[in-house]
Amino acid sequence: MYPPPRPVPAAEFTRLPDRFRKPRRTAWGDVNAGGMELDSFLEGPSFDRAGNLWVTDIPFGRVFRIDPAGDWTLVAEYDGWPNGLKIHKDGGIFITDYKRGVMRLDAATGAVTPVLETWKSEGFKGVNDLFFAANGDLYFTDQGQTGLHDPTGRVFRLDTQGRLTLLLDTVPSPNGLVMNRTEHILFVAVTRGNAVWRLPLMADGTASKVGLFIQMSGGGGGPDGMALDESGGLVVAHVGTTAWRFDALGRPTHFVDAGDDIFCTNVAFAGSELHVVVSRPGARYPSGSILKATMPVAGKAMYSHA
Repeated sequence: MYPPPRPVPAAEFTRLPDRFRKPRRTAWGDVNAGGMELDSFLEGPSFDRAGNLWVTDIPFGRVFRIDPAGDWTLVAEYDGWPNGLKIHKDGGIFITDYKRGVMRLDAATGAVTPVLETWKSEGFKGVNDLFFAANGDLYFTDQGQTGLHDPTGRVFRLDTQGRLTLLLDTVPSPNGLVMNRTEHILFVAVTRGNAVWRLPLMADGTASKVGLFIQMSGGGGGPDGMALDESGGLVVAHVGTTAWRFDALGRPTHFVDAGDDIFCTNVAFAGSELHVVVSRPGARYPSGSILKATMPVAGKAMYSHA
C-alpha cells in the first residue's frame, strides 16, 4: 500500500546500573508481566530544561534522572506504581501512578504528593500516561486491565481550573497520548486494539467523531508511548517490534532498527535524537536500556522546555 518504511539505526545510550537491579516478583509484575521476576520496568521518558532524561520504574515505585552523559540518579522511591511522567512548563514533575492516581514529584526532595486520586468518589482503574497542552490542561489515560474483553478504558482532561472532564470511556486499553500541532486533535494509543485513535476536540472541549487513525499489526502487545515531531509526524513505540514513524497523514515512513524482538514501551525526543525505552530483555538489549536514534525530523518541543 505504501513504500517500505526506511530503517533508522539505533545504539544504546545507557542502561540501568547493576546497583539498582534486584530481580524479584512484585504485585504489579504478577499481573502485568506474567509473574516474571523483574529488576525494573522503565517507562515515562521526559526531558527537563537541563537536558536530563527522567524515567519511571513501575513495579518498584522509583523515579530516576539520567544526565546527558548517561549517569543515573535515584530521585524518588515510594509506595506507588509510577508509569507516565511529564514536566509542566513551570518545572513541576507530574506522574500518572497506576496505583494512586495523578501525582506530583518534588525534584529537590523526592517527595511525591497526590494531585488527583479519585473521580466521583471512586478510584481510577489504573492511570497510565499524560500530556500537557499549551494552555496547561492535562490529558491522561485510565487504562487499568481493560482490553478487547472490557473496552471501558477512559481518557480524561484536567483543566487549569481543576475541572475533570471525561472525554471517552469506550477504549480497549488506552495508553500513550499526544496532541497534533494545532492541538485540536488528541491521538491515543490503544494497546489491545493495536491501533492509534484520533479524537477531534470540539469548541467546548469534548471529543466527537472519534476515529481510527493508524491500524497496526503484529508485536507482542500494541502501541504504547508516543511523541510528535516538528512536521506533525507521529512516532509510536510498538511493544514487541520497535518504534515507528508515521507522517501527519498516518503513512509509515521510518522505523528504529534495533532488532526483531525489542520490547519498547515509550519514546522521547531531544532535538532530532529519539530516545527509546526498552523495558524487558530481548536478544540484543537487556531490560532497563535506553536507545538513541537520529530521526529525519526533530521532535516537537514540549512545553516543559519553554
